[in-house]
Amino acid sequence: MTDDIAAVLFDVDGTLVDTNYLHAVTWWQAFCQGGHADVPMTRIHRAIGMGSDRLLDELLPADRDRDADQEMLTAHLTLYATYWSRLRAFRGAADLLRACKDRGLRVVLATSASKRELGVMRKAMDADAAIDEATDADDVEASKPAADLVQAALDRAGVSAGQAIFVGDTIWDVEACKKAGVRCIALLSGGISRGELEDAGAVEIYDGPADLLSALPRLLRADRDA
Repeated sequence: MTDDIAAVLFDVDGTLVDTNYLHAVTWWQAFCQGGHADVPMTRIHRAIGMGSDRLLDELLPADRDRDADQEMLTAHLTLYATYWSRLRAFRGAADLLRACKDRGLRVVLATSASKRELGVMRKAMDADAAIDEATDADDVEASKPAADLVQAALDRAGVSAGQAIFVGDTIWDVEACKKAGVRCIALLSGGISRGELEDAGAVEIYDGPADLLSALPRLLRADRDA
């Protein structure tokens, strides 16, 4: 049994803002520039959600020239930044944040994005009044699937693991939550299959923010009755 939900921790990329495929394309372009044109975009997509350092180790040869890693990191950020003015939140994302806030829940954005990138995504959502706290790259030592990001978000929320739920879109979100002892609700908006998210341990799965918004009263009522 867990305590009543007091906070909802939200991943942002692929969960609230439609960015995962943009990340996949721009990582592929960065890899091509770095001499790794043979990395299939399908593999890149499945690694989205990891921290950048872990993503490189997951996708590139272990014996690569690691001196070139920073150039690829910079290339990806530069290429991805060309899309910033066109980023779009998923349907229902802002309303979901507002609904959680209206129900008295602490709303925390849990991302390891840079402060500048987080600011761009917050602008795309246009729901700042509903957001209590947010993490960014400066708050995390080890990236997902390590539990650091989830723990940082719990600290910002001021609640225990049992009082929070995390909403994410990748198996890396689910794995990080398991290590932190937090229940993870997964969305299909990031392009990861229902079966993979179930196998990873997601407690509930929804199509996207609008679908979760419709189910929110039931989820909160079930939690209180548990």
